Amino acid sequence: MERITFSTLTLGTLRRLVDLRETDDGEGGWQFVTENALAEVVLSDRELLQLEIMRSYLINEKLHLLNEATLWARAIYPMLIIAEQKSVRVWSEVALSASFAKFELDGIADGALGWSVAGRLEVPYLVIVETKRGIENQNPLFQLYGQLLAAARLNWERDGLEVQEVFGCYTIADSWTFVRAEVRSIADDRPILQVQLSREFSEKSDGEIILKILKRIVAERLAVG
Repeated sequence: MERITFSTLTLGTLRRLVDLRETDDGEGGWQFVTENALAEVVLSDRELLQLEIMRSYLINEKLHLLNEATLWARAIYPMLIIAEQKSVRVWSEVALSASFAKFELDGIADGALGWSVAGRLEVPYLVIVETKRGIENQNPLFQLYGQLLAAARLNWERDGLEVQEVFGCYTIADSWTFVRAEVRSIADDRPILQVQLSREFSEKSDGEIILKILKRIVAERLAVG
């Protein structure tokens, strides 16, 4: 059994382990991020106020000069907290481990939104990668794809659905790029991972859009149960 950590994943490794199908649609093929879909998501006055406060903290900051911990605390985590609904909570530094027929994946997700019970995260359905800089800098997509695979496996063990829909995003400073994934044939030797990427959204100018996408993702999953 091959054991792989998220941080060491490469495109070549992913293509060897799974049937990877990528679509960089921008706003074209993913219904969650179209203007019509987002128009259906209503933000409360309280949420709008929280966004405005967040924006005031960021507007004059040179965000690309801040370290990752500061960016996470000031820009990313507060947005995720606003998106919490019912028992869906945001967690930081989430350990993920999942076993497939031919390989195992494990490591730490920078953040996750998922169903929380009695002070623990049951299963995540949105995972977040904060892009590292300096000597640790690498393409965040491959790490995110690994985390999406692990999240799909954990959800599959819980609900047994043949097609697992999970979500992720990677952040660079205050920019968010969302990924929708469908994972099939999870019990087979070579699972199928089909992903769609959104365009980039900046908190300074697209804060409402980012929050609406997060809220829609959470609502979609709550509807599944």
